[in-house]
Amino acid sequence: MGQRDLTRGAVFPTMCLFALPMILGNLLQQCYNIVDSWVVGHYVSSAALGAVGSAFALMTFLTSVLLGLCMGSGVVFSLCFGTGDQKRLEEGLRASWVLTAAITALLTAASLLGVDAIVVWMRIPAEITELTRDYLVLVFWGIPAIALYNFFAAYLRALGNSVAPLVFLGVSTALNIALDLLLVAVYPFGTAGAAAATVIAQYVSGLGIALCALARDRQLRQVFRRLRIKRASLREIAGYSLLTCVQQSVMNLGILMVQGLVNSFGTGVMAAFAAGVKIDAFAYMPVQEYGNAFSTFIAQNMGAREPERIRQGVRCGVGTVVGYCAAVSLILWFLARPLILIFIDPGETAVAAEGVRYLHTVGPFYCGIGCLFLLYGLYRALGRPAVSVVLTVISLGTRVALSYSLAPIPEIGVAGIWWSIPIGWALADLTGFLIYMKNRDRLMPAAGQRET
Repeated sequence: MGQRDLTRGAVFPTMCLFALPMILGNLLQQCYNIVDSWVVGHYVSSAALGAVGSAFALMTFLTSVLLGLCMGSGVVFSLCFGTGDQKRLEEGLRASWVLTAAITALLTAASLLGVDAIVVWMRIPAEITELTRDYLVLVFWGIPAIALYNFFAAYLRALGNSVAPLVFLGVSTALNIALDLLLVAVYPFGTAGAAAATVIAQYVSGLGIALCALARDRQLRQVFRRLRIKRASLREIAGYSLLTCVQQSVMNLGILMVQGLVNSFGTGVMAAFAAGVKIDAFAYMPVQEYGNAFSTFIAQNMGAREPERIRQGVRCGVGTVVGYCAAVSLILWFLARPLILIFIDPGETAVAAEGVRYLHTVGPFYCGIGCLFLLYGLYRALGRPAVSVVLTVISLGTRVALSYSLAPIPEIGVAGIWWSIPIGWALADLTGFLIYMKNRDRLMPAAGQRET
């Protein structure tokens, strides 16, 4: 089903052609996020924008649990594809499906039952507590759809097919935008309309990619006919998936803790942060997806025992990411205010000014987050997902510690939260680079022939 062998061909075009559909897919998703925020901010209120922004941070955290499980499984799938071991691939798919389904059920139930405690923990201002709670209850029902999409997308990408996930994400995004405009701008259902639009679109993409993959992939259908799981396969999947899940969860839990601190500064700062984060994510998202494609490239070549090709991929990846991030940082510096005003009414000058200050603080350092995404992908593919967890703890731990230490100081205030972000990136990058340089030869596989 559209498989691409990443162990052959020139490194730069191979990586870019594989990464491009993933980048386009996430760009579509970010376009939806921007439209969603724009519709809520302009057709409801800035308070509603703050509520949706806080919910977005929480949903990003919950999604990261499922994404981490699927990304970790995807590394195993890529290794199996690289070695040509079809039996191991089938066993890994069974184990991954059962593990993902079980955690999805627990996560959905816990989220719905604990929504009131979650709202209190996030320190949501009293004036938007009910708005945020009602929005969350609706979007929590979309968690199974998120798991479904990410599981099948991880499988297809591991086999080199990054186009099919793009198609279904594109359909979902277009539907999401249309429903947003219909249920918020045309019919005034407010944040409930925005939540309903999101959940409907998620199920369209999740069910769509699952049915398409099963209809076109005979091997995949065989997997689901018998779900007997071998302990060795479950251990292997869990070893990659759970550590990657921890890494993604820690990353987004840290962001969620920072969101809680931002919320304590009131709805104006909340709205500025919500707008800034949307632009932020749109700006550096391509390197995040490039890092995921880079991980699949490295994993397939690990399976095929191609150490020199892995080294070429590392050099190519760093050059590509640094070049892109430098260009985007420069553009964002000059366009910060017009971009913020996409989400914030020009009359709310204080909110707009805080959003611009956020972008001018974080934007110049996008190279830091770009290289960090590469390091995450590299260590997952090299069979060292625990290193990715360590780097995430350093990055987010620094951010949380500095934020909570500096923000209460009157002379610093919310600016301390903004500056903690690039400082955390820098420390994690330095640690990851030193680990790689010290252990480079030991991490690489011995050259050999792919199994057939």
